[in-house]
Amino acid sequence: MDHAYNGMAATELGGVVWQKSRHSNSQGSCVEFAKLPGGNVAVRNSRHPDGPALVYTPAEIEAMLLGIKDGEFDHLIAP
Repeated sequence: MDHAYNGMAATELGGVVWQKSRHSNSQGSCVEFAKLPGGNVAVRNSRHPDGPALVYTPAEIEAMLLGIKDGEFDHLIAP
């Protein structure tokens, strides 16, 4: 992998280990994460493993995870 970029085919990220939450459901509605060489993190939809992967810096992932932990996105989940 020469260069990781947003919207690249996840298959171009060969050799990375994808991980999804243990809270994921059995229908495959999961977001998967993979740490890339160099420290960036790729994100993909498990229903489309060959589809696009979005690539984020560690700081961007940290900000997202802190917001999730603080409940900032709870309004996005149906009551």
